[in-house]
Amino acid sequence: MGRILMRRTGLMRRIGIIAALMGALVSMPIAAQVFSDGFEFLKAVKDRDGDKVTDALNEPGSTIVNTRDITSGETALHIVTQRRDLVWISFLTSRGANPNIRDKRGVAPLQLAVQVGFVEGAEALIKANAEVDVTDSSGETPLIAAVHRRDIALIRLLLANGASPDRSDNSGRTARDYAKLIGARSAVLAEFERADSERTNKASSPDYGPK
Repeated sequence: MGRILMRRTGLMRRIGIIAALMGALVSMPIAAQVFSDGFEFLKAVKDRDGDKVTDALNEPGSTIVNTRDITSGETALHIVTQRRDLVWISFLTSRGANPNIRDKRGVAPLQLAVQVGFVEGAEALIKANAEVDVTDSSGETPLIAAVHRRDIALIRLLLANGASPDRSDNSGRTARDYAKLIGARSAVLAEFERADSERTNKASSPDYGPK
């Protein structure tokens, strides 16, 4: 009797193992297909293959526009921003690309646009609701990065769209602090003073008309 029970137990275990293996085999093609679709989509974006990208985006219920590279964490929007491609930024954001997804370094597309001095791209991303005070893994904001570059056009754009000059990075320094380090009479610091003046004038201006 004991031997019969042991045989049955062993048989049940083997059946369980076989079922688990079959389940894994069934699910593997699905996972591989998902990976393949994402890989092919990002490759098409890199290759500027508009037809292939459009076909992928037109799939019913597709969310592939925000797929991330398995190694870098980059999305299609990261790729086109890095190559300073305004047409593709506009196209992808119009198809639902999220401008606030960060890669594995914590970098969002707006930060990339600032890093490469791409003013038009930064403006397009902001219009697509990119967070102007987004921070990377070091706590650096796009405005701090623009100050480091001494890029007046980007500093002006970011301040005009509400970027905080007083948000600190992980070292405790703000964009305003870095601007002061450049020099009291620098064009960079003058942009902060101009923005401060505009905010003060706007706050003190009378508000006419019915409430």
